[in-house]
Amino acid sequence: DQIGGLQVLHQDYWVDVTPVPGALVINIGDFMQLITNDKFLSVEHRVRANIDGPRISIACFFSSGVFPNSTVYGPIKELLCDENPAKYKDITIAEYTEGYLASGFDGKTHLSKYRV
Repeated sequence: DQIGGLQVLHQDYWVDVTPVPGALVINIGDFMQLITNDKFLSVEHRVRANIDGPRISIACFFSSGVFPNSTVYGPIKELLCDENPAKYKDITIAEYTEGYLASGFDGKTHLSKYRV
């Protein structure tokens, strides 16, 4: 729809994301930032209510917490080289989830805990 509401935090200011007809907006999460070694950055965002009329938004979340396992995730090896070494240590989904929940939902990334 053409009714806005999505905002991203940029340089300590909330900036409106203007709707683009036919566009699909994908917010990259912290986990994607970790596995891409900062190639794709997580962005703090929010959605504001409005009085202009109804809006259609669909939020989908990836979570392997439903079926936890011991798989270890880290920066994708093919993205690493001498000029671009790993910025994060390898972690499990359980470690990531525990760190996220311990962050207190402050809206800020908790990835700094996993930096090398």
